[in-house]
Amino acid sequence: MKTLTKAEEQVMQVLWKLKEGFIRDIMDAMPPPRPHQNTIATLLKILIEKEFVGIRIFGRQHQYHPLVSKDSYSKASIRSLVKSYFGGSFSDAVSFMVKENSISVEDLETLLQQLKKGKK
Repeated sequence: MKTLTKAEEQVMQVLWKLKEGFIRDIMDAMPPPRPHQNTIATLLKILIEKEFVGIRIFGRQHQYHPLVSKDSYSKASIRSLVKSYFGGSFSDAVSFMVKENSISVEDLETLLQQLKKGKK
């Protein structure tokens, strides 16, 4: 899966939340400071080219919708991060988070319980 810039991801976060929207809808849902309408239009054009966003045309209005789910993109991003920084080892990634106090032992125990339930 192609990677997105931070600005592209920000637009995708809004589209995932909205499900679909016109440029004005997307602008209104952006966190401050809001980019200019031309910037959003350019980002949407790039996202269409990257096949992350689809478009429906209603006269002179364009309605945008995500073609890639947030879940699919999240999975691909996490896999890419683990591959790039931890040699593909998820256990090394979790160990790093524990060492950096980013995840607690209690959180790990909760994850283990969820994993055990998922395997049944």
